Amino acid sequence: MKIDLTQKIAIVTGSSKGIGAAIAKELAACGAIVIVTYHSAASDADGVVDAIRETGGQAIALQADMARHTDIIDLLKQVKERFGKLDVLVNNAGIARFGPIEAVTEGDFLEQYRVNVLGPMLTIKESLKYFPPTGGSIINISSVGGQNPGPYTSIYTSSKAALNALTVSLSRELVNRHIRVNTVAPGPTDTEGSKALGLAGSAIEKDMIAAIPMGRFGKPNEIAPVVAFLASDNAGWITGEKLAVSGGMR
Repeated sequence: MKIDLTQKIAIVTGSSKGIGAAIAKELAACGAIVIVTYHSAASDADGVVDAIRETGGQAIALQADMARHTDIIDLLKQVKERFGKLDVLVNNAGIARFGPIEAVTEGDFLEQYRVNVLGPMLTIKESLKYFPPTGGSIINISSVGGQNPGPYTSIYTSSKAALNALTVSLSRELVNRHIRVNTVAPGPTDTEGSKALGLAGSAIEKDMIAAIPMGRFGKPNEIAPVVAFLASDNAGWITGEKLAVSGGMR
């Protein structure tokens, strides 16, 4: 099945590395013009753009804190000025902090909910000004943990559960604007982020792998094609859904 996103304008938030970078590259390979957003890793974002251009794709990098309303407004205005519209929005930017509930602070809670829930909500709100009358596609990147939370992940997984609910509600609210809203929920994935959490070789990693029927972590390039499908007209009758890409983990 060919995925054709030719000349579609696509924003992928938090796409300087990991799953976001793989999604940006996949959308570009399908013909989209991709806006790679980054918070602070400018060189990584430039590397993603260079990789896309080297294979004949089109992309630019723009800086934004996707949990700051003013940054979001400015980002979307820049996209409008450069490209005139928006067709695809992938809310990928997110953070994870794991630990026992006794160690959780108010700051931990607010930071994760600000980035993982408030950020996508504000980005969707502002993006509605720029989708054409024919509509478009919004894909929220959640986590299989939003449905099946493990220990020591209460704040992160509850934020992803909130994102799942946001997807369903907005899919029903925006249907008359011809905007489809779906969620992709990855399972544990081998990324820079998972390494930064110290999962490699840990007991937590072993427990996670034991819970995955396919017996391994996923790879970012195994998640990206699912996002490209949902962004395309091939998924024209799909909205309000959550697709797990998790090696069978539930």
